Amino acid sequence: MHQRLYLRVGDHVIHMRYPQWGQGNVVEVKSSMVAGGFCLARILFGDGVERSFNNSLDDYSCCYFSGLRICSETVHDERKRMRRGSPA
Repeated sequence: MHQRLYLRVGDHVIHMRYPQWGQGNVVEVKSSMVAGGFCLARILFGDGVERSFNNSLDDYSCCYFSGLRICSETVHDERKRMRRGSPA
């Protein structure tokens, strides 16, 4: 089964419920090869604290549903181009 992941390494994010954390940078993404396994994203925030979140869009506890948002529009534009197959 293909896992639907929300974040990728290098994404810049902000947590909608905790803006005091500042902007974060995704530093690591891990995915389990076992069906139903855990997907993890580690994020280093502007306050200097590294926090870990569930990164699977198929799980109700995904970081997206808890308030994490990608804050770089260029990331979204790049992903759209890659899906369409057009050059960068």
